[in-house]
Amino acid sequence: MAKALIVWGGWEGHEPEKTSVIVRDMLVAEGFDVAVENGAQGFDKHDLSQFDLIVPMITQEVIEQDTLAKLVAAIESGVGLGGFHGGMGDSFRSAVDYQFMVGGQWVAHPGNIIDYTVNIAKPDDPIVKGIGDFEYHSEQYYMHVDPSNEVLAETTFSGEHAYWIEGAKIPVVWKRKYGKGRVFYSALGHVASEFDVPQMREILRRGLLWAKR
Repeated sequence: MAKALIVWGGWEGHEPEKTSVIVRDMLVAEGFDVAVENGAQGFDKHDLSQFDLIVPMITQEVIEQDTLAKLVAAIESGVGLGGFHGGMGDSFRSAVDYQFMVGGQWVAHPGNIIDYTVNIAKPDDPIVKGIGDFEYHSEQYYMHVDPSNEVLAETTFSGEHAYWIEGAKIPVVWKRKYGKGRVFYSALGHVASEFDVPQMREILRRGLLWAKR
């Protein structure tokens, strides 16, 4: 049986506890044995090499350097890493090693909660195949991203809320390798209610399964 670790915490606006239950149930339905911990110290409670997938769901926290080194080493050795929105893309702002592993870092969401379009960039990739472009109502994440990411979906900024970025295309969904580990990220999922959007939920489900060792 595949084993997964969810570690949640940080800014409560992302509803980390509530969404951790949703993701836990999603993984259990896929046959995972799931451990759930609260706070970055939860990474220290386990031998991370025993897991097939780690799902960070922490926004704006601090991680100790020794803890981060263990997490990075686990992914580099082949453990999968997957997550979404600020729970993975804005976890530890001062931890550049973490951002290098993830492949990006949130920096802004001009206009806050708005309507925008998610465009599928690689329609033949199994993670997004058959989904197609869709409209979304949430924070449109502007991110600093690694050029080595394999971008599966992107969004274009209108410039309405920050005129100087008009026409900028920013990745919304990507996958990458970090050492032997697979890394998946989706910028969608600001709050628990967004799991009611079928495209958001299915992309995350497929991405987490892809990232599994």
